[in-house]
Amino acid sequence: MTTTRRKFLTTGAVGAAAAGLAAPARAQDTIKWRLQTYAGPALAEEVVKPAIEAFNTIANGQMEIELYTADQLVPTSELFRAMQAGTIDAVQSDDDSMASPTEVTVFGGYFPLALRYSLDVPALFNSWGLKEIWEEEYAKVGIKHISAGSWDPCNFNMKEPINSLADLKGKRVFTFPTAGRFLAQFGVIPVTLPWEDVEVALQTGELDGLAWSGITEDYTAGWSKVAPYFLTNNISGAWIGHFFANMERWDALPAHLQQLLQTCFDQSHYRRQWWYWAGEAKLRVEGTDMTLTSLPDADYAQIEAAAQKFWEEIAAESPLKAKVVEIIKKYNDTMVKAGQPYRYG
Repeated sequence: MTTTRRKFLTTGAVGAAAAGLAAPARAQDTIKWRLQTYAGPALAEEVVKPAIEAFNTIANGQMEIELYTADQLVPTSELFRAMQAGTIDAVQSDDDSMASPTEVTVFGGYFPLALRYSLDVPALFNSWGLKEIWEEEYAKVGIKHISAGSWDPCNFNMKEPINSLADLKGKRVFTFPTAGRFLAQFGVIPVTLPWEDVEVALQTGELDGLAWSGITEDYTAGWSKVAPYFLTNNISGAWIGHFFANMERWDALPAHLQQLLQTCFDQSHYRRQWWYWAGEAKLRVEGTDMTLTSLPDADYAQIEAAAQKFWEEIAAESPLKAKVVEIIKKYNDTMVKAGQPYRYG
């Protein structure tokens, strides 16, 4: 998953000569960064590697990012501390998984039913004020919040079919901290494991399933073969993930490399928009590994009502959390009033 120094200098030089560009900077002048993602190797190929490769090519020898996958340098739960200390330079993750000590951590990953579609994430951040809140909160702890984007929805994929809320009781499920906190009221037993151990845990019976992804990741990670039942009712329409960097390392970069990082990461968010959107539909229709099940409308209505109550519980924890919840509430109210296609009944 890493771009080696030898490979980069070789391909970079050839590409630059062919394009008539200036020769790459001398190796000793190349700025080196290490970025670790939350994603395992198979998933990282889709959700981050193209952006890193594009950046390294366009940077033309001035800077090179080495990419590391889930738990490769440090455990995912230690990503924030490692980045803050400068052990690694940058991170791709949600706030929740990397144990961020900020007021906004609870909203990262899957905040239950705050989002219906992937476009809700960039809309909330870029047009409804969340971007400025995240930037300010992370600046307080020495971290540059570069950008936020959406990933897949959060559905259950299980070893046994889920046809009612009662079927979730006692099930050991790999999920995110906040999602686990929410789902525990329905009898789910949240389990935290390293990403690479999930498939084996499903095979050995340590896990009964996952509430970690949509169907695209189920197939990409190979989980579709060991947990072959997919519940179409999600608890969030999109995952909120981010790119972060150590603030000192960010500030030390020249402005054009900061802009290049921003641009490549924004392109990465866009790429995931269509990769997931296409995959979620196509694999439901054409996928051969998984059987689809759905909850009765009354059962799903209980989850929706519980989400609204959960929002209020979170809002009561601090003024800043209340501010974020209020933005989410107003945004969703606007979408409902706007009608189709923003919200369906």
